[in-house]
Amino acid sequence: MTIVTATTNTPRVWAGCESCYAAGRLVGVWIDAVDAADLTAAQIHAGSGVDWSTEGCEEFVCMDNDGLPVSGEPSLAEAARWGEIYEEVGDIQWPALCAWVRSGSYIAVRSTDYPSVSDFEEAYAGCWDSFREYAESLADDIGLLVGMPDYLQGYFDWESWTRDLAFDHVIEPDGHGGKFIFRSL
Repeated sequence: MTIVTATTNTPRVWAGCESCYAAGRLVGVWIDAVDAADLTAAQIHAGSGVDWSTEGCEEFVCMDNDGLPVSGEPSLAEAARWGEIYEEVGDIQWPALCAWVRSGSYIAVRSTDYPSVSDFEEAYAGCWDSFREYAESLADDIGLLVGMPDYLQGYFDWESWTRDLAFDHVIEPDGHGGKFIFRSL
């Protein structure tokens, strides 16, 4: 029997009540980031036993996050925007986009800190076992050695060419031994 487990990279936040927190009660809920801006007091306090309507519970914040490419505690609206970006790039590309943002070399939309998805799609060159593997594939794709006689191709300095090519790319670990490769735009 084979057990199939589905994994997801869906960014989530733990939204909590500031008033309850100040009173020494940890009241909140884990939710998908995209839903953070629409949270209600009733949803945050569900099952807590706190009567939020009489306790002055009016301010809610992200107290923790899982799967966002930024550190700290974003506002609920910021978390929701990250959730929208996740939905735009999809579950499979999300880890690569997060690596691009964490690299600090990403392109932001206008005057925000949110990445430009179209620029991400243009910059992303894939996930490779090594940069050298990417460089060799690129060389084949662009016909780098086309026209060079076979007997001379053995003299091509792959190490120098790959090293120089890396200056035009951002390389980030994928967390599994591979490398996310991004073209510098």
